[in-house]
Amino acid sequence: MEALQTLSWSDTWYLAPELVLSGFAILLVILDLLLPKRINRNVIGWLTLVGLLVSATFVVLLMLSLGDGTDPADSTPEFYSLLGGSYRIDDFGNLLKLVFLGASFFIVFSSLGTVRDTDVPVKAELYYLVLPAALGAMVMSSSGDLITLFVGLELLSITTYILVATRKRNRLSSEAAFKYVVMGGVASAFILYGMSFLYGLTGGTNFAFIAQGLGSAIENFEALLYICFFLMIAGFAVKLALAPFHVWAADVYQGAPTPVTAFLAVVAKGAAFAMLYRIFMNSAFLTPADGSFLQKDVFIALSVLAAAAMIVGTVGALRQKNVKRLLALSGVANAGILLTPLAINLTEMHASLFSEFIYFLIAYSFMNIGAFSVLTILTRDSGNESISGFAGLYHRAPWTAVAMTILLCSLAGLPVTGGFMGKLLILFGTFQTHTYWLGAVILVTTVISYAVYFSFIRQMFMRSGTVDAKLKMSVPATITIWVCTIVTLVLGFMPVPLLEGIDHIFSIPADLLVIQG
Repeated sequence: MEALQTLSWSDTWYLAPELVLSGFAILLVILDLLLPKRINRNVIGWLTLVGLLVSATFVVLLMLSLGDGTDPADSTPEFYSLLGGSYRIDDFGNLLKLVFLGASFFIVFSSLGTVRDTDVPVKAELYYLVLPAALGAMVMSSSGDLITLFVGLELLSITTYILVATRKRNRLSSEAAFKYVVMGGVASAFILYGMSFLYGLTGGTNFAFIAQGLGSAIENFEALLYICFFLMIAGFAVKLALAPFHVWAADVYQGAPTPVTAFLAVVAKGAAFAMLYRIFMNSAFLTPADGSFLQKDVFIALSVLAAAAMIVGTVGALRQKNVKRLLALSGVANAGILLTPLAINLTEMHASLFSEFIYFLIAYSFMNIGAFSVLTILTRDSGNESISGFAGLYHRAPWTAVAMTILLCSLAGLPVTGGFMGKLLILFGTFQTHTYWLGAVILVTTVISYAVYFSFIRQMFMRSGTVDAKLKMSVPATITIWVCTIVTLVLGFMPVPLLEGIDHIFSIPADLLVIQG
């Protein structure tokens, strides 16, 4: 309790990004109650964007205040520890916060003027609920304690349950929200049960205490540690929609409003990965390797899950005609790729696991947000969410069709795109660690996925649609599509600056491992 009471007014500076989102969320709820309905739908949307931008600005300022550890004479700390070590301000969390805030910004921005009133009756809820959801993701990325992590997880989960159900007059949305609540609750229960074992065996919830207690725990209670880690793996597999725990994803993605689907695909998935990295790099990775197979078995299980997700997601997408369900299965496959850097473990030859992960996460975020933005426009125009809704898009909006083609090429992993470079970096990691079988899975599933994404291109350029009128494009959605397209190409043509920037500011001992007392 004494450690938790050490938070001072000066420490609130380090919590400024989180406090800004909390303040804006409360303010927008009040404004939603007070403002007339004709006004609040636009005002609240734009104020949500302001809140996200201000929060991101504070994150950047905090990053500039941290040292990179490269200069021994530099006395600037590499991280800040708050609330008795339960909350950390480090570059692992800050980089992910920027991804979450940026993705949330573009998702909200692209939805302005594109979501139909008949689809989402109360648009204000769709906007301001993004703020606490993003806040939960930020807490998950900066936690140094199991309790704080779980609080962030539940804040994100509960908010997204409500977001999925905002299509109040749609039966599919109600069904999706129910399934999401049930599966999310089951996943949280597995994760919490595994955490309770970890706490009981090591004597603490803070990662520093867990690291200190792992040696005696594995010596005396190795079987219970197996149960602990595999319970958490099962829970995270559900949260991340990794096969064979992915069956809920297609229904939830289809039933949710398209902007919410994009949020689930990018921010919620990225936050779950942040939590997975925090826990397993500070527990399973630190278990003594001598005389025990626990560490090896845990990371083999993660590798198997990654491979299964890539195979099942890619093959399942071949049969899908609904675009949201198809992108859900594409997300399953990409979740397997995002899991690969962690699954192949950390060796002397492979110390760049985080830069590979964050690079592909950034590329994945932009190409998905851009694709969902195009889908939102088409859905508003025709109400058709199937692949046939893309028929004749080149004749109705040629530049949008070109942008969508680039985004699809990135999803497929074709050269000169961010998706290609992200997959290539992770593929090189599997070769460096001699995990050739996992690299082979990435190669084979990538080739198979060409058939999935080329079906869109065939519809856009080689099929005639039922409507010949020009497609009505909203300005925010158009800007979002082209920003995502340009960033995707820049990441493909010039990956080195971003990778060097990540490697320069990120340090595994200081930013990911919580070994300090």
